[in-house]
Amino acid sequence: MVHIAMVSIPAPGHVNPSSEVIRTLVERGHRVTYANDPSYADTVRGLGAEFVPCESTLPFHTGESFTGDTIDALALFLDDAIAMLPKLRAAYDDDRPDVFLYDIAGGAARLLAAEWGIPAVQLSPTFVAWEGYEEEMAESVAQMKADPRGQDYYRRLGEWLAEHGAPADEAWMGRPERGLVLVPRVLQPHADRVGPHFTFVGPCLAPRPEQGDWTRPAQAEKVLLVSLGSAYTDHPDFYRRCVQAYGDLPGWHVVLQIGAHVDPAVLGEVPESVEVHSWVPQLAVLSHADAFLTHAGMGGSVEGLWTGTPMIAAPQAVDQFGNADALVAAGVARRVDSATVTAAELREALLELTGSEEVARRSAAIRAELREDGGAVRAAELVEDALRMTTV
Repeated sequence: MVHIAMVSIPAPGHVNPSSEVIRTLVERGHRVTYANDPSYADTVRGLGAEFVPCESTLPFHTGESFTGDTIDALALFLDDAIAMLPKLRAAYDDDRPDVFLYDIAGGAARLLAAEWGIPAVQLSPTFVAWEGYEEEMAESVAQMKADPRGQDYYRRLGEWLAEHGAPADEAWMGRPERGLVLVPRVLQPHADRVGPHFTFVGPCLAPRPEQGDWTRPAQAEKVLLVSLGSAYTDHPDFYRRCVQAYGDLPGWHVVLQIGAHVDPAVLGEVPESVEVHSWVPQLAVLSHADAFLTHAGMGGSVEGLWTGTPMIAAPQAVDQFGNADALVAAGVARRVDSATVTAAELREALLELTGSEEVARRSAAIRAELREDGGAVRAAELVEDALRMTTV
């Protein structure tokens, strides 16, 4: 039996996008193992894969809210990859897979695959590098390298890659030999310039019963989901403005996710039309929602497009600003600044968004397009193609 090994990190935005690919490979008769932090053991087993414990150094699975900048985030991911490599080697040395699949934050698997002469396929839950990417990003990289933290990050990355026989080049990780892109083309900058080693299969989404369900209240004429994801949630003042903006809006029911670090008591009096949770089964809620106020993380952006839900984008950090701009350009969203937007402006944005026939048309059109991309079945076929190429 073919052995396929998946490597990822304990974060919803890195596990959820490829979960259906894993489930589909299992259903097609392959033996699939999955290396991740023990906190994701039940999630992995729920996909039918064999769980391989690989403890992570990342703070996200502990519920910690991340407040750092891009350099801080890159350093965290590098620290985790460096710690992950010897754990993967120990876990798989006596049970080597026929192919490694890896999330963009599971790059240690690519190093190990190269060392062992095993094919590797990247499953990208976000946009990928295009032809000319490095040249266009040179100024941003130079700014990070001007920061002592950035200098330390790039030095350590280069030394780690060189130590394990890879090119000491920061672009190497972003240029896999084979890659499957799990996001819509509308979120990919310069999609027409993405190289042939990447294949767009689109979102690979399906109901997630293991995460629970959500039922639309009978009295709710329209539903708004407000969620800033899983890592950038410590914003009680913003949540208070959302309650003020939408709590008494006729006909609207609000599902407000506030994360693990905000005490619901700090929101003050909350009307019955607003339900407050530390976490919600987002895809289940979006299947009922008429609008989605999101931080524009890649996971949330993809799920909003998949369900055809018009969005208000309130980006917080890293790629979320670019995602927000892409959603606006696609004609399905309005963008606000969560730090300065007033309750009145939040209400106005919602009413204008949901009252637009053009937004409704574009949301429905993109939803239909995504269902034609092939998704998990197409991704599984391409993984099998990679396996066949190595046995010819």
